[in-house]
Amino acid sequence: MRPLKGFLGDTPISHRTIRKLLVSTFIAVASFAFVSGSAQAAAPLQASCHFQSEGNKIKRVIFLTFDNVHLRRDNPNVPSDLEQMPHLLNFLQDNGTVSGNHFTPLISHTAQDIVTSLTGLYGSRFGFTVANSYGFFRPDGSVGFQSSFAYWTSLSADGSAQMINEKGKIAPAPWVPFTRAGCDVGGFSTANIEFESIPADVNTVFGVNSPEGQEAATDRTLATADFEGIAIHCAQGASSVCNRNSAHAKPDLLPDEPGTYVGFNALYGNKYVQPAINPSGPVLDLNGNVIADSHGNPGFPGFDPTASQSLGYVATLLEAGVPVVYFYISDVHDNELGASLSPESTFGPGEAAYVKQLQIYDQAFAKFFARLEADGITKDNTLFVVTADENDHFVGSAPTPANCDGIHTPCTYTHVGEIDTLIDRLLLTQRQNTTPFLVHSDDAPTFYITGNPAPTDPVTRTLEHDVNALTVTNPITGNNDRLSALLADRAEMKLLHMVPFLADRVPSFTMFGNDNYFNETSSSKTGQGKDCAQPPACVSEESNLSGGFAWNHGDFQKQISRTWFGMAGPGVARQGRFDGVFSDHTDLRPTVMALLGLKDDYVHDGRVLIENLDARALPDSLRDSLFTYTALAQAYKQINATKGPLGVNSLVAANRAITSDNAAYQKFLAQIGAVTSERDALAAQMIARLNGAAFGNQPVRFDSATLDLIVQAQILNARVQEMAAE
Repeated sequence: MRPLKGFLGDTPISHRTIRKLLVSTFIAVASFAFVSGSAQAAAPLQASCHFQSEGNKIKRVIFLTFDNVHLRRDNPNVPSDLEQMPHLLNFLQDNGTVSGNHFTPLISHTAQDIVTSLTGLYGSRFGFTVANSYGFFRPDGSVGFQSSFAYWTSLSADGSAQMINEKGKIAPAPWVPFTRAGCDVGGFSTANIEFESIPADVNTVFGVNSPEGQEAATDRTLATADFEGIAIHCAQGASSVCNRNSAHAKPDLLPDEPGTYVGFNALYGNKYVQPAINPSGPVLDLNGNVIADSHGNPGFPGFDPTASQSLGYVATLLEAGVPVVYFYISDVHDNELGASLSPESTFGPGEAAYVKQLQIYDQAFAKFFARLEADGITKDNTLFVVTADENDHFVGSAPTPANCDGIHTPCTYTHVGEIDTLIDRLLLTQRQNTTPFLVHSDDAPTFYITGNPAPTDPVTRTLEHDVNALTVTNPITGNNDRLSALLADRAEMKLLHMVPFLADRVPSFTMFGNDNYFNETSSSKTGQGKDCAQPPACVSEESNLSGGFAWNHGDFQKQISRTWFGMAGPGVARQGRFDGVFSDHTDLRPTVMALLGLKDDYVHDGRVLIENLDARALPDSLRDSLFTYTALAQAYKQINATKGPLGVNSLVAANRAITSDNAAYQKFLAQIGAVTSERDALAAQMIARLNGAAFGNQPVRFDSATLDLIVQAQILNARVQEMAAE
């Protein structure tokens, strides 16, 4: 789910999003009808756009990120989200590969996960490692917060660039290899490649005193529909789409882009994109409705777009000649269709409204694929990539009846709603700890202790111990639950790629928690400074009938961090469902780049998933080293992926040391520092060879040096496993 934009003083921004109150009822029709009412000609190809794919077969790229849509079953009797969207699942499985052995980075949240998929990088290399908002320490030790969603070149509230990389520069933008290759790139509702915050992003690009800036200042609602969430990054001088509205194209400024990036333009917002892609009028969803906000303003509908809205806008972009599109579709277990669907705000697996919403989404994909086929956009000439930012955990009671399947027998639930805690008041009540701190509200909250004490400071150590000791009574089960599952200090977060370049953005520590609970502080609520004997309650269950949520993510549990991806199109192996390869979001970008014959101006944190591709579609240097590349790549992921065995075992070891005495903790700090340094050096050597094979025409040789790297990775893994077992 997308967050509230901006921040209010020092109040942490919840990752929860304000739902649209009402959207149009969807018309369920079995047959496809063109929005125009007549047959369409094949969508035009951008003449300047050339991918160096095998046989030059790939002409377009369609990259979709879902929010929390599941391949797995959340109830073994109820078909999964994707099983209930067979038009999408069958398209991917019949024409390519679908993997359920795919993981998010940590922390597992929408902004973090989308940007990792866009770039092939962990957050330590693009500026933030906590989402959907992150804290930062001011020079005086006080704590502020910033949304993780901001346009690529925007400033953070801490005064530095939002997307700052490990070199202290604005991270290379993901659209650049495409536009340099002569290809326009369209974005709809995805993270940070379009405007995310009004008026801040409008002011960044257009200026405060521009007409756009004045609109943003005087009518924020209209400016949001006009400018937020939609953009086209244009090929240099060769974009017929952008040239249709060239008067409103703005320089696409990327001052830190390697090799310079000058002379490129972009169209920002529906106000300027719509005339370029659909000059006859507003863009329509797949049911013929104007895509508009909840106030009826044509344009961006908000960061919770339905399948019909996103797919309708993207189809229009493609039909206008935009060959590369990145976009986002909202989850299906929350009510995206409003009161016309259900009075509930969120659903349990197999509930009637949940099943109905999935049917509506499935019908949207049926229309989308039929429309694309009529446009000449098919799996034979287009690369389709689909993933989900993260998965999440249902918080609620057992279903009734116990054997319900949702399809033939609807499921009902006595309880549907996460359990909220006010963690500062719990600490006051149970541990008499009054240390001032703020958290990024989450079931895995990151703590920012006022004054920014060091990890070994008694203030930090005491708070960690007290957080670890917290227990609450579960209002659904009546059980006594521990809130904390695993603690990660700064040393462990560094190993997990959770420490960004700027020290002010590094949390004091992270509590990976019990995934039934959503943890906040009372700093902006009634009850601040009170113990839990006084109202309001420190532990409360949300209600799905009063706007509550019931699906938690952000945590470390496999149910949350294990997600999926699907690919189809030229060069993708037809494997159907294939879980034989461990991967994470960092691997999608290099895999796409290798298929297209393009190259980024940096080395990815991920690797090319050659096991999921046809060998003939690979560069010669990869095809000549298939076995060796695969062996080295798999060893690399074991030590470098946040959810690889080294990351998983190190987190167990970190928690044991953090919650132990100071002597044990000091020993751990020495061990984990050495492990991280060794891992980083080893991973750098491994990815240099992998990157050279994928993008530098340098095959990975089956020699003693390569074997030695694999053996060193195995030894390092074994060492950390021993640390976890001590």
